[in-house]
Amino acid sequence: MPASGEERIRELTQRMLRKKLYVVLSKGGATPEQIGAVLPQHLEYMIGLEKKGALFASGPLGAVPGSKAGDGLTILRAENADEAREIASADPFVVNKLRTFEVREWTLMEGSFGVTINFSDQSLKIA
Repeated sequence: MPASGEERIRELTQRMLRKKLYVVLSKGGATPEQIGAVLPQHLEYMIGLEKKGALFASGPLGAVPGSKAGDGLTILRAENADEAREIASADPFVVNKLRTFEVREWTLMEGSFGVTINFSDQSLKIA
């Protein structure tokens, strides 16, 4: 007898990760020159978050018609949405009013991550 829809969903999702993360959707409103002037401080801030383990992933979004320079997406490891907002508020782009942001809770369920380490030349490839 086939499983019901709910049972099948339970079967498919029972071993999924269910890791709570926070997505910061950043909206730019600045010129490329304004972004460039603050970019070193922004990068230093993001690298600091990465080294602390708070940053899962981050980077600029591709331009779409009508968008302004500087849209970005950041995924944070935080205890809750308030902590994620606090982290996002301290980004030099936000402090200097070059970006606004929205924080959304995200549950990581499925996906994959690949790493190849070559001992012979000590190189690393991320897939």
